[in-house]
This record gives sequence, C-alpha cells and structure tokens, in this order.
Amino acid sequence: MAAYILRRLALMIPTILGIMLISFTIIQFAPGGPVERIIAQLQGHDVGATARFAGGQSEMNNLSGGNFDGGSKYRGAQGLDPAFIEELEKQFGFDKPAHERFLIMIGDYAQFDFGNSFYRDVPVAQLIAEKLPVSISLGLWTTLITYLISIPLGIAKARRSGSSFDIWTSGVIIVGYAIPGFLFAVLLIILFAGGSYFDWFPLRGLTSDNFDSLSTGGKILDYLWHISLPVLAMTIGAFATTTLLTKNSFLDEISKQYVTTARAKGLSEGKVLYHHVFRNAMLIVVAGFPGAFVGAFFTGSLLIETIFSLDGLGLLSYESIINRDYPVVFANLYIFGLVGLIITLLSDLTYVLMDPRIDFESRET
Repeated sequence: MAAYILRRLALMIPTILGIMLISFTIIQFAPGGPVERIIAQLQGHDVGATARFAGGQSEMNNLSGGNFDGGSKYRGAQGLDPAFIEELEKQFGFDKPAHERFLIMIGDYAQFDFGNSFYRDVPVAQLIAEKLPVSISLGLWTTLITYLISIPLGIAKARRSGSSFDIWTSGVIIVGYAIPGFLFAVLLIILFAGGSYFDWFPLRGLTSDNFDSLSTGGKILDYLWHISLPVLAMTIGAFATTTLLTKNSFLDEISKQYVTTARAKGLSEGKVLYHHVFRNAMLIVVAGFPGAFVGAFFTGSLLIETIFSLDGLGLLSYESIINRDYPVVFANLYIFGLVGLIITLLSDLTYVLMDPRIDFESRET
C-alpha cells in the first residue's frame, strides 16, 4: 500500500501541472485582462476594478490626459503614454513572455506563495484564509447532513422497494433534485428570514455583531442559527443522488447469491443487511464522496453565498474571474485541484479499509 500511495502522490505533480498549464493557456486568449480593465477604467468605461498603481489615481488621470500616438496592442489605449502602459504591464507581470510567467508562477505555487491580489492589495493566501471558514462551514455541514440522511433513507427504500413508502419518498427526492438550490434559498428567505412571513433566522453572515461578547454556548447557538438556512438550501437538492445511489447499490447486492445463502442459513434480516450487504453496497457510495465533498465545499455554494451574503471562496472565485484577478483565480484553481486529488486518494484508501480484499498495488497504474 505504501508503494501505491507514493505512486499516486507522484502522479499528482504532472496532473496539477497539466491543470495549471491548460488553464494558463486558455487565460492567455481571454480578452479583457487586468491591463485592459485599468485602461477601460481610465477611459470611463469600467469602474469595477480598483487599480494598485503606485502613483495613485490622480497620477493615472494625469497620464491619461496627454496626447500620445496610438499603436498600442491594447484596445482603448489611444491617447495614453506608452511609458504608462509599460508600467502597468510591469506591475501585473506582463512585461515577461508567457512561458516565463508560467514557470515563475509554478515555482512560487510549489512553495505555496500565491503573491498579492491585483485589486485588493493583500496577499492571496490571506484573502483565501479569510474566506475559508464560510466555505468550510457550508461544505462540511452539507456533506455530513447529506450522508446522514441519504444512507439511512436509501437503505430503507431498498428494504421496502416497490412499497408506498418507496414511491412517495422517490417523488419527494425527484422534486428536491429538480428544483435548483438557489430557488429553495429564496423560498426559505421568504418564509423564515423576514421576507414575507416569519423573521426567525438572520439573512446575512455567519455570526452576529455581538458574537465576541457571547458565551461559548451562545457562540455555538449563534453560529448554528446563522448557518441553518444556507445549509438547508444546499442539502435539499444534494441528497437525492446519494439516496438513489445507496438504494440501487443495496438492491443490487441483495439480489446476489451470497445473500440468498445467508438467509437460507437462518440469519436474521438485520444481520444479512448490515453484516454482509452493507460493506459491499457502500463501496460505490464511498466512490461518490470526493465529488460530493469538493462540489459542496468549493463550487456548489456560489449562489447560496450570494443570496445569504456569505463571503466565501465561491463568491471570491466568481468575483476574481469577473475582475480578471489572475493571482486569486490561479491560486483557487491550484488549491481546488490539489484538494480534489488528495480527496480522491483518500477515497481509494477508504475502499481498502472497508474491504481489505481490494488490493491497489496489484493493479497497473
């Protein structure tokens, strides 16, 4: 097993390099980079990004007021001093060729040095660390509650397959899966967050303004009070796939010969189900854990964060893409890819813990 883990860890290096290279290459062809955004801001067309130019906004305005010849490679740069354009390129690192910028970025990322945000003037690592608690809260609670609901419900549906319980729960699950989570979020706000009916839950943030003055128990209750509606909105649509996967996996195992033999030996239905079927049936459910976790942790919370005014990684990634804040975009991509690869490895190791008959070392990589 140690050799297999080392091989998988070694394969992560070319995998993450490939992810970063493809993304970096695509970005090179995307219009509207940070230099173009600053130029557009100076021309009065875009105020969405805040420049970090060393001379300040007044100097930028002075430089933009001169009468200079065109010929710049940037659209809308007519009338701007070429020296100013060169200074912008140097500030954002575009004075170097693309391959050199990529190698510098990879070297820094290997040391977890993500540089500074273009538009926030803070280290990217600090920015991500500030947003991380929100995404951790949403991702972990959503994944935990989803599995706590889905697995028992899936087992119950498998045991009562074809019954009225199976039929009506399937209807509820399908409706929950078909309606997007952000619509549930809006409905929850209307019903329970002062929208039109009850004002039972807060509408924004993870904690109250007086959080620091609360007791330990009060802090826990306040946190759970704030996180309830966002997590509920994400969980409603998330548990459908896992529930049906659990049900179908158990039905497949129940129909096998070893289950019939176990029943013929006089074993109770509980022992057959939980001592024999459970371990085999849960393997495929475990296989879906990395995708469920990464999806809830990083990508599934974007709209939920926006609706509930939660400043997490999902919202940060979206705003960074819109603002062409490349250090934040690539840092998020690097971290997301690395976490996804590590979780996939942990999933494989969980296979072995659940079923020692699985031997990854005997498989060719």
